[in-house]
Amino acid sequence: MIKSLQIKNYALIQELEMSPSPQLNIITGETGAGKSIMLGAVGLLLGKRADTKVLLDENQKCIVEGIFDISSYALQKIFQEEDLDYEAECVIRREISPSGKSRAFVNDTPTNLSTLKAIGEKLMDVHSQHESLQLGNNTYQLNALDAFAAHPELIYAYKESYQAFSIAKKQLDKLESLAAQSAEDADYKQFLLNELQEADLDDLNQEELENELEVLENAEDIKLKLSQTIHLIDESEVAVLQQLTEAKSQINSIASFSKELEELSNRLESTSIELADVANEMQRLQEKVEHDPEKIQKLKDRLDLLFRLQKKHNVLTVAELVAIRDELDESLSKVANLDNEITQAKKELASTEKEMRDKGSKLSESRKLSALNFADEIEKIIHQIGIENGTVEIKVNASPPSTNGLDLIEMLFSANKGIKPQELKEVASGGEFSRLIFAVKYLIADKTAMPTIIFDEIDTGVSGEVALQMIRMMKHMAKNHQVISISHLPQFAAGGDAHYFVYKDHTSHRSVSRIKRLADEDRITAIAKMIGGENPGSSAVESAKELLQMSPERSN
Repeated sequence: MIKSLQIKNYALIQELEMSPSPQLNIITGETGAGKSIMLGAVGLLLGKRADTKVLLDENQKCIVEGIFDISSYALQKIFQEEDLDYEAECVIRREISPSGKSRAFVNDTPTNLSTLKAIGEKLMDVHSQHESLQLGNNTYQLNALDAFAAHPELIYAYKESYQAFSIAKKQLDKLESLAAQSAEDADYKQFLLNELQEADLDDLNQEELENELEVLENAEDIKLKLSQTIHLIDESEVAVLQQLTEAKSQINSIASFSKELEELSNRLESTSIELADVANEMQRLQEKVEHDPEKIQKLKDRLDLLFRLQKKHNVLTVAELVAIRDELDESLSKVANLDNEITQAKKELASTEKEMRDKGSKLSESRKLSALNFADEIEKIIHQIGIENGTVEIKVNASPPSTNGLDLIEMLFSANKGIKPQELKEVASGGEFSRLIFAVKYLIADKTAMPTIIFDEIDTGVSGEVALQMIRMMKHMAKNHQVISISHLPQFAAGGDAHYFVYKDHTSHRSVSRIKRLADEDRITAIAKMIGGENPGSSAVESAKELLQMSPERSN
């Protein structure tokens, strides 16, 4: 529950502080004094967005801070999920700078708005006139029914199975989309693969092919030059080998005279052997090299194919072509295996869908059973608060699976005897919406374990005994929850455990909103003014005293 609330520089509020009663708090005040503005500030603590338009003084930052006692509400888990330190006394703060930058803190730890919203939803349930209209929304009706039914384990089980179903469906859709896309590409990929496979790229050395082609294309010149060289070395009258033999003979005759001469003789011998070997190798190569037009054409065709493939695939080497070929082969193999994967994915989807529908059916049955009781209980309450002939019917209709289950909830209403209930948005007036939402809040309050419940003019369209009955119900709610109600009715004002009055202060250069907690005498005066106007007569004062006396016994 809220232990204290501080608002600075927000709209008409220069600075406001209040420490609400842990039970029933009624806030009254002049029209336009800023009662509902407070709700806007509280909304910031619930993660709602804001901008610099909310700044009273555009040069100062806005601060809204709430201190909450959460020791009795078992909220440790959500703090753990949001990676925040848990404290029995939780401090939530929002700051909006003149530049428009918004900052949020939980126990002085900076956090984002989604985290603030997740925690705020566990601390406060704020009713507004807009929310009354939301009662006509099917999702809102479903959430209200679930809260009344108090079957969180069925909701959790369904949501878990729905998540598994959604994942399985996404996987199947992905595979089928991939299969469709792959089918379009498969023929072209297969053509490319066949082309690369036919090129017989394994163990192919492009450099060797290019060298071999160059030799073949120059075979005649090579043979001629080799022949001429062989002639010079070994076949002419003055052949090099013959001359070298004579040179060896001359040196050998004097080799014994010194080691240097012996070494030179040995070197001439080696040179002679090496040169003879060179001549033999040239002879072998000359006989091997032949001009072969057919082989030349084959090599050209082979190299032309390589160059064309390299250009086509924008690569420079055979190794890169091999990598592309293997990648295409793997890709087509995966396509071939997609049918098996799709078959398995369909089995998985069928299995998760069955489980989801089983869990959803159990949730639906619980909702159907609770819907009858919920409608009956709402009827009892609205009969007590002024809609004597009101009838409520809650239908649980089948709908396609969604995160909320297999149901579409329809709350039907009729305010008049003999008139068949119809959709709320078609038949309910503003006052009837307010009383219906009040009945819903009253019924689900204890089931939601909400620390603080805030009502904004829930008394729209009611007065007299109906107002007294509503305040009695609020006091009953306040036994287990902190209740704050913004009201314009004297009956409400008289029934609160604490009565706060919002007013405009015109003493400075700018009118600002202020709030004060009223003592007993001040309460009499304030309630008398609500009854008889700004200058209430003695009868209004007596009526105020009578309301305070006849008000249901205070919760404390």
